Amino acid sequence: MDLLTGEDFNQLFRDFERSAFHLEMQDVYRVAEEVEPLRRWLSNEPDDYAWIREWHELIKAATSAGKSVVRARIISEPVTDYVRFEHAMARFNVAAGEELYWVPRQRTAGIELPEHDYWLLDNKTVAFNIFSDDGSSFGARLVHDPATVAQCCRVRDQVLAVGVPHETYVPR
Repeated sequence: MDLLTGEDFNQLFRDFERSAFHLEMQDVYRVAEEVEPLRRWLSNEPDDYAWIREWHELIKAATSAGKSVVRARIISEPVTDYVRFEHAMARFNVAAGEELYWVPRQRTAGIELPEHDYWLLDNKTVAFNIFSDDGSSFGARLVHDPATVAQCCRVRDQVLAVGVPHETYVPR
C-alpha cells in the first residue's frame, strides 16, 4: 500500500477545491513534531510555535481562498493530557480559519466509525491516516471508492450533529 507523507500529503491541502473535513478519534498521538512541544506545554515552558506554523499557513491559505476546513475530535472524558494540549493549541487552528468540534466519545454511540482517522476532501476523496499502535503516523492512504466516500460523508454529518463547537467546549 502506497502512503502519502510529508510534502505529498500537504499538497492535498493546496489542491482541494471546496471542503476538507478531518475526523480524529485517538486520545493520544505520537507525532514526532509534537513530542517536544507537548513536553514544554506540560512543564509550562515557553514555546515559539514554529513547529506548527507551516500547517497553519497552509490552512489559512485555503480558508482565505474561501475553502472550508472543518475538524472533529472524538475524545474520551476525562480527557488525556494530550487532548488538553490539543485543546490549548486549537486556538491556532481556529485563527487559521478552521471550524473545530469536540465530540465526547459517548455521543458517538450508534455511529459506524471507520477504523482510521481520515480527511474527506471535496466529498470525493478520502485520505485515511494510518498510525502504528503507539500513535505514530505512517502516512495517508487515498481512497476514491464511492461507497467509502459516501460512508465517510455520513460519519462526518453524524459526528458534527453531536459535536460541541470549540468556543463552548471545556475539557473535562
